[in-house]
Amino acid sequence: MDYKLLSNIRGPEDVKKLSQDELKELAAEVREALFNRTTKIGGHFGPNFGAVELTIALHYVFDSPKDQFVFDVAHQTYTHKMLTGRSIAYTDDAHFGDVCGFTNPRESEHDMFYIGHTSTSVSLATGLAKGRDISGKKGNVVAIIGDGSLSGGEALEGIDFAGEMDTNLIIVVNDNEQSIAENHGGLYKNLEQLRKSGGTCEVNLFKAMGLDYKYVEEGNDIETLIKALNEVKDIDHPIVLHVHTQKGKGYALAEKNKEEWHYSMPFNRETGERVSFGNGESYQDIFGKYMLDKIEKDKSVVCMTAAVPGAVGLEQDVRNKMGKNYVDVGIAEEQAVAMCSGIAKNGGKPVFVTNATFAQRVYDQMTQDVSLNGNAVTTVLFSTSIYGMGDATHIGISAMGMFTNIPGVTYLSPTSKEEFLAMLEYSIEQSDHPTIIAVPCDGVNSMIYPVDSNYDKTDKYQVCEEGEKTAILALGDFFNIGVQTAKLIEEKTGKKATLINPRFASGIDRELLDKLCADHDVIVTLEDGILEGGFGQKIASYLGGKDVKVLNYGFIKKFYDGMSAKDALLESRITPECILEDVTSIMKI
Repeated sequence: MDYKLLSNIRGPEDVKKLSQDELKELAAEVREALFNRTTKIGGHFGPNFGAVELTIALHYVFDSPKDQFVFDVAHQTYTHKMLTGRSIAYTDDAHFGDVCGFTNPRESEHDMFYIGHTSTSVSLATGLAKGRDISGKKGNVVAIIGDGSLSGGEALEGIDFAGEMDTNLIIVVNDNEQSIAENHGGLYKNLEQLRKSGGTCEVNLFKAMGLDYKYVEEGNDIETLIKALNEVKDIDHPIVLHVHTQKGKGYALAEKNKEEWHYSMPFNRETGERVSFGNGESYQDIFGKYMLDKIEKDKSVVCMTAAVPGAVGLEQDVRNKMGKNYVDVGIAEEQAVAMCSGIAKNGGKPVFVTNATFAQRVYDQMTQDVSLNGNAVTTVLFSTSIYGMGDATHIGISAMGMFTNIPGVTYLSPTSKEEFLAMLEYSIEQSDHPTIIAVPCDGVNSMIYPVDSNYDKTDKYQVCEEGEKTAILALGDFFNIGVQTAKLIEEKTGKKATLINPRFASGIDRELLDKLCADHDVIVTLEDGILEGGFGQKIASYLGGKDVKVLNYGFIKKFYDGMSAKDALLESRITPECILEDVTSIMKI
C-alpha cells in the first residue's frame, strides 16, 4: 500500500500540519499499517484499532514530549509509535523487529516509561506532575487508561491521590466497555450510568474522588476529540476526560468478538483465521478441562482468575459451565489471593490461576494473607519460563526465586501432563499448606517415569535413573534438557549419570543429597528461572561444605528483552553440549 500521509510523519509536528479531512485519511492509513503488522506477526489488536483516532487527536493537540503521555499497559500504543517516527516498523516487514510491543524510553523520547503491566499510568503521571512542578518545568501530563485497567488497585490509588492535587493533570479514560475479557466489578455500573447519561448522572466515581470531569461520547471521531482535548489542555487542576470508544474499530470481526481479538496471532484478514503453529494439546486446554470436570464433581471448588481467562484455558463456554464456581476479580490479583485465603478458611477449595508475570504483584498477600495463616490455596502459574518470551514485561522467570522463599509455601514443578494433573489434584484436596504449581512451558510432554499421586513427603525428590559420578537434578520444564544431557554424558564418557526429578522447587532433599555425595563427583542443577535465590543456589548452599562440585544452570539476574529462548539458553550454557563440556572439564575425562 502507498502510505501517502503516514510515510511523511516524522513526528507529532507533522500531524499538526494536516487538515481535518487529512487526519481522517491518516487514521485509515494507520489502520492499514496495523493490519500489515498484526496479520503477519500478531500483536495486541483490539486495543490498538480502538485507539487510533484518540491517539491522533492527542498528538494533534498536545506537544509531545514536552507534554508527557503515559499509556496504561501500553498495549494500545502502536499508533503512538507511528506518529513519533517509528511507522516503518509497521509499514515495512523488514523493520518489524525495530520496536517492542509497549512504550519504551530506549526507543523514543516520546515514551515516558517501559510499561507492560496494567493500572500504573495514573500513579506514574502523578509523579511526573509533581516532578514537573518542583523542578520548574512546564507542560501537560496526560495519563491514558482503559476502563478495564480501572479495576486494578493501583489505578484507584492513583486517582484517589490525584483528587487532592492542585496542578495540571489530565486523565483520559478510554472506555470501550471491555477489559481483556468482560469487565468485572461494581465500578463498571457507574461507568455504564455515566455513558447512558452522557456524563451527567448524579453518581460519579471520579467526582467523588475530587476530580473534575468531562464526557465525550464520540470517542472515535477525530474532530470531536480535538475539541474536547483543547478544552482541557493547560488546565490548572486534575480532570478526567471520559471517552467512549469502540474496541477493535475498523475490523468487523474484532468489533463483534472483543475478547477473542484483544490479542491475536498472525491471521488471514479476509477470514479472520489464525495461522496455526501446531495442533497438539496445550496446558491451557488441559487445565480448563480438568477444572470444569473437578467443579462438576465437587461444588466446593472455586476457580478464580484476574482478568486473563483466555490465557489460562478458561474460555467463555468453560466459564459459563462453571457458573458461580468461577470468579473473575478483574485486574486485581491482590484481591484474588486474599479472597482465596478467605474461601479456604471457610472450607472451600480455591484455585487461583494467572500468568507468572502478573503474580509478582501478590507477594505480600501470598506471604501475609495466605502462608502466614496456613490456608490451603492452590495457585497455578502459567508462563513461569524463558520459553515463549518476548518483551521484558512479560517474562516469568522471577517467579521461582520470589515464591519459593516464602515460608510455608510448597512450590511444585511438574515435568509432564500426568504429573501436572496429579499435583493439581493433590494440591486441591490437601488442606495443610498453600501450594504453587508452575505449569510446564516446553510443550505438553507425556510422562517418562512413574508419577506419584501424593506429595505429602515434602521435598522428596524422584530418582529416575541410577548412575555414577554425575548427578543431574533437572527441575520442571528443564527436565527434558536433563534427559538429553544424561544421554549425551553416557554416550561420550561411557558413564551413566544419575537423573533426578526434584519436583519440589521450594526445598531440598537432604537425605538424597547426602547419599549422592558418597559416590558422585559432580552435581548439576537445571532450572527455568533466575539463579540468584533460586533452586540451584539452595542445593549449592547445602553442599558447600561437602566434597562435591556443584554446577548450577539457570539465568543471571537481568531483564531479558527481545531475546529468543534459544539465544538465552545458549548465553547461559543451558544445552546438553555445554553441560557435557563443563562436567568433563571438572572430572578431567
